[in-house]
Amino acid sequence: FTLTSPPLRVQVQVPSATQVQRRRHGSNNPFSFSERWLQQQQQQQQFRWSTGINVSAESIANDIQEGSDNDSDDNNNNSEGEEWWKSFQLKDAKLAETVRKDFPILTSTKHFEDDDTENETNDKRKELIYFDSAATSQKPTSVITKLSTYYNTINSNVHRGAHTLSQRATAEYEASRDSVAQFINANSRNEIVFTSGATEALNLVAASYGRVHLKHGDEVLISELEHHSNIVPWQMVCEEVGATLKYIPIDTESQCWDLGENDNDNDSGDFTKLNELITPNTKVVSLQHVSNVLACIHPIEQIVAAVRKRASADCIIVLDACQSIPHMPVDVQKLGVDFIAASGHKMCAPTGIGFLWGKEKLLNSMHPYMGGGEMIDEVTMDASTYAPAPARFEAGTPQIAQAIGLGAAIEYLETVAGGMERICKYEQELGEYLMRRMSEVEGVTVLGPELGVDRAAIVAFVCDGVHPSDLSTFLDMEGVAIRAGHHCCQPMHRALGYSHSARASLYFYNTKEEVDSFIDILKETLEFLGGAGGGGGVDDDFVPFI
Repeated sequence: FTLTSPPLRVQVQVPSATQVQRRRHGSNNPFSFSERWLQQQQQQQQFRWSTGINVSAESIANDIQEGSDNDSDDNNNNSEGEEWWKSFQLKDAKLAETVRKDFPILTSTKHFEDDDTENETNDKRKELIYFDSAATSQKPTSVITKLSTYYNTINSNVHRGAHTLSQRATAEYEASRDSVAQFINANSRNEIVFTSGATEALNLVAASYGRVHLKHGDEVLISELEHHSNIVPWQMVCEEVGATLKYIPIDTESQCWDLGENDNDNDSGDFTKLNELITPNTKVVSLQHVSNVLACIHPIEQIVAAVRKRASADCIIVLDACQSIPHMPVDVQKLGVDFIAASGHKMCAPTGIGFLWGKEKLLNSMHPYMGGGEMIDEVTMDASTYAPAPARFEAGTPQIAQAIGLGAAIEYLETVAGGMERICKYEQELGEYLMRRMSEVEGVTVLGPELGVDRAAIVAFVCDGVHPSDLSTFLDMEGVAIRAGHHCCQPMHRALGYSHSARASLYFYNTKEEVDSFIDILKETLEFLGGAGGGGGVDDDFVPFI
């Protein structure tokens, strides 16, 4: 929505009612404006034109600010009349201050223009507040430089040439595999399979392991909080082989897994409801480490203990670590799982790269995921034999530049950013600060565990009377990037009684000042949308963002 400076006119750039209906029922356009709000704006616009009343952007902004200030005075003052957050300081604020210069996009501005593009006084620039790192992280200049250096100096295919370029490209590519192995404390570099991302890694295990080892009557256990990429592949395999898919439900009160009571009150994994789900027929357990919506950090080591105690002796445990590996130390040997899937683009690496870690013996017992070059041992016209892992699962020309970029990202996290321990502590404190401030915003319901429970720096929320996609759209006009939609977690939202939610997710490059600005803009936006009629009706036929 755009306000123009010429007198006696207010221009509101919103879709017509017909466009709104068309967009809600089949178009790819992501916006979902409320018809009620649209009608009000059209009526107000006609009134202003007919009466000659001039409404300036400054007057509207002042009105919103005055209302916001009044609300703040009423709700945020402590017993001494001082707002607690103004004097609050992060213990390691220097971390974000140090690294932000390495992410040029974070200091960019979002540019809006009035109709008169030649008049610089009409330019409106909004500083970017990027709170969508759970979807994808920003990339430091060292990673971007590494990509361009590869293409400019050593671009060549790997494993195939005797010439210098191929040898140097292969060395860089395989060095990145070593970096990943060391980063997660793998036993061997042969346990690291490069994939296009976590989705391919999970599908690889479901297809190459599941189709061979699962049969009718076997059981696969997942949870109701899973990302679709850890639900759909197992549904497909179970339907194909006749296995039974079971899931750990969500506890709608704690908004984490409903595991039941811990009988022994220790780390043995003796949870009453979990014990009922795990049987001698359980052959696969595939779970997330951290929820990408509710921010729950799940007790994986206790789950592993329960599985090893009660499931089939050959049961495998698969871990979706997309929201843990970028944010905290992960030791695959300590966790005791069999496979881990992760995405590079959530940990400062390029898009199109991820990895599967798997125990070497298991990987070599599995059939290839795809056939072609690189993954073979010997090919005849009658049959083929396959290379050992990881080559067995890397058919064709791999994502060479992206893999090299992943190695550069890991180097950045471990050196410039100070290591995963430091990143984890900083994000926990910043995430707690964001959640505390969000809990004080009127009309906002924060999803996930309550304050005081360990959780990731992710805050998903719903707002009274305001559709998440409307909120996201208007926040974007102020330079704030958050996520809106079901976040590829429809079963979880359905269990909590919502169709969509908004989500703010942080990384080590975000600051307290950004959180404070976000809260101010959120309050102003909610006041504006609430006064304009909202747009908060449930719209199950329309999915604005995923």
